[in-house]
Amino acid sequence: MQLSKSGTVQVRGARTHNLRNVDLDLPRDALVVFTGVSGSGKSSLAFGTIYAEAQRRYFESVSPYARRLIDQVATPDVDTIEGLPPAVALQQHASSGSSRSSVGSITTVSNLLRMLYSRAGDYPPGQGILYAEDFSPNTPQGACSQCHGLGRVYDVSETTMVPDPSLSIAERAIAAWPPAWHGQNLQDILVTLGHDIHTPRRKLPKKSREWILYTDEQPTVPVYAGFTAAEVRQVMRRKMAPSYMGTFTGVRRYLLQTFQTSKSPMMRKRAARFLRSTLCSLCKGKRLRQAALRISFAGLDIAALSHLSFNDLSQLLQTAAAARGRSAEKQLVATRIVANITERIATLQHLGLGYLAPERATPTLSPGELQRLRLATQLRSNLFGVIYVLDEPSAGLHPADTAALMDALDQLRASGNSLFIIEHDLDVMGRADWLVEVGPGAGSGGGRIVYNGPPEGLRGQRDSATRPYLFAQRQPRRRLSRIPLGWLRLKSVTRNNLRKLDVAFPLGVFTVVTGVSGSGKSSLVSLALTELLADRLAGARAATHEELPEAPPPEELELTRGEVLEGEDSIRRIVAIDQRPIGRTPRSNLATYTGLFDEVRKIFAKTQLARSRRYAAGHFSFNVDGGRCPACHGEGFVSVELLFMPSVFAPCSTCRGSRYTEATLEVTYRDHNIAEILAMTVDQASLFFNDNRAIHRPLQLLQAIGLGYLTLGQPATELSGGEAQRVKLATELQRVSDGATLYLIDEPTVGLHPSDIDKLMAQLDILVEARNTVILAEHDMHVAATADWIIDLGPGAGDEGGRVVVAGTPETVASHPTSRTSPYLAALLAPA
Repeated sequence: MQLSKSGTVQVRGARTHNLRNVDLDLPRDALVVFTGVSGSGKSSLAFGTIYAEAQRRYFESVSPYARRLIDQVATPDVDTIEGLPPAVALQQHASSGSSRSSVGSITTVSNLLRMLYSRAGDYPPGQGILYAEDFSPNTPQGACSQCHGLGRVYDVSETTMVPDPSLSIAERAIAAWPPAWHGQNLQDILVTLGHDIHTPRRKLPKKSREWILYTDEQPTVPVYAGFTAAEVRQVMRRKMAPSYMGTFTGVRRYLLQTFQTSKSPMMRKRAARFLRSTLCSLCKGKRLRQAALRISFAGLDIAALSHLSFNDLSQLLQTAAAARGRSAEKQLVATRIVANITERIATLQHLGLGYLAPERATPTLSPGELQRLRLATQLRSNLFGVIYVLDEPSAGLHPADTAALMDALDQLRASGNSLFIIEHDLDVMGRADWLVEVGPGAGSGGGRIVYNGPPEGLRGQRDSATRPYLFAQRQPRRRLSRIPLGWLRLKSVTRNNLRKLDVAFPLGVFTVVTGVSGSGKSSLVSLALTELLADRLAGARAATHEELPEAPPPEELELTRGEVLEGEDSIRRIVAIDQRPIGRTPRSNLATYTGLFDEVRKIFAKTQLARSRRYAAGHFSFNVDGGRCPACHGEGFVSVELLFMPSVFAPCSTCRGSRYTEATLEVTYRDHNIAEILAMTVDQASLFFNDNRAIHRPLQLLQAIGLGYLTLGQPATELSGGEAQRVKLATELQRVSDGATLYLIDEPTVGLHPSDIDKLMAQLDILVEARNTVILAEHDMHVAATADWIIDLGPGAGDEGGRVVVAGTPETVASHPTSRTSPYLAALLAPA
């Protein structure tokens, strides 16, 4: 297509992150795809520059007071952007909402259902009219009075709080108490209160045992840290000043309070381990007051209706709305509201989300499902002249679902909007009007525009990493002929939409679980397998706690049921590698997570200057007092509040962003101080430490998996899900493996350029060749074609899935007549 200046977005001097003073013109009213290797700068251009500038301009038009209430993005580093319309961002983010947030609330279908029941529901005789809010479990007037709208009641028992009563309190008999200082503080308070913490708990008086566990009293008393009971009595008689004043909290109160109010996900999960949940006896898990549950539509109360899939809900509502027997007013209301609901559901069905139910909690959705839900909302908004900036909308989609997604995007474009999409899917690139490749490499090796124009023009771009995959027939990598070492057989697996599934996984080979989006792949690989095997492997099998999945929170109502019939004796460790962040704060980074920073700090501690100053390895950590900057506490920056404008993070004026004191920075190793080491990329550090195996090996593995562009000090919070997953894999590859490990990996190709996928697969082959078992849930057909074994789930999504359609070699699956996966595999495996 031809560019005209009146119809373009003109970017000049973009320098966000690794962008190198980028200039480019982009067409409006077109599908523009940004591509390039992982870390090349695509997101920095599309989101960090273009979308950020559009949002900044919007905020400039908002009143100063309103601006304070909005979470604003940072101002982009760019000279000018001309021709920029308003922009809407649809990014890939895993849901962090509570279990009260649901699919129905995102799509507003739940609001319409409440209105339907309020205005057109069948009321029992004598009951007054209820408002829509009375049908919501998230409002005081609607929530069940006993469970407060949760559907379950959470409480504790003595056995969960004190699993071993033969221990004394000092020996941590009360396992539910917090670890470290907080737990010791509670023990010290008990000493002041006169309780015996050294006698086995079961020998304590009943009154004392029950008070410690169940009291709601919170006495504040003087604490004498480390003193014995006799010493405490003595110093209190002398009225000696205490170490501090401490407030006691009973164990039950502590657990419930932590679970309900703590801002720390780690603390909430720990508390959840000691809670037991039961179905609410009043609402029977339906979360609403009885007054709302007595009202029906189509013969169902609103809780039962909300658990239906959108596919079933649409059909039921249309039939019920057409039925006679209502007053003329109620009939009109029912017809209007049902028409609105079914119209919204039709959009969801077109995007392949008809298997979801309004009551489905958003934390259980994948990032791809969340993004498509938001896309469905935009399709109904009828906006015109907007730029939609999307982050890999095809991520998490089976090829059969991508076609429906592209139809939806074409609909937005046909409505007079522009689509700026970050994408690695070759089919999506092929349908683009305009292609922008950022690169040619990643990190400092990227940030330039390799190509900007119609897709066909990329054919002649020799330094393009995308060209070989887009225009050459990408043949699957050669598959090694591997014979299973045994079989892991599961029977009657029940989890989410898996219903009494019998399935077998070959051991010692590479298996890919395929199927349309929502068919049950993640439920099988990430949930069922880990939960069925984790308990068996936690003790005698020598699997470390860090490698095992965390205990599910109490709000997760369903746990896996099923049996392991065969094969568990052949597995010594289980390692689940997902795309969750490797750290929750900027203090966690690449160097600390992989463990190589410990070795770096030891090297600095051994230098002559460090020894003369008696600096230990801990002195070179920015997480503890000693060598870190006292002004910013090792953060390297300070937050500057600007009231009506976004907060600005400025380098610390004391350490100038280095995180360390001047004295610490005077210690050097090969003319580099510790801050300069952290600023190195993996590629640079690999050369610098090439004679130190303990440091060089993890760096080599990070390079091999395509992460050489990351810096050692890269904050964990700045890593994408795909980058975090590959860091975990590289960390695992450092271990000396003797085989017999089961690796469970959920969609590792999400966010990866085809060239990065090839690097990833080479590393997974290394794990399999060491006689380990690798099982992937995956949509990339090129990856599936290289598998030793494929398990194809389906045939559809949701209730229409959860079954094994076909299992066998790629050739077997490719020839199956009803598999949704077979046509795409067959196209790849067909002779060239």
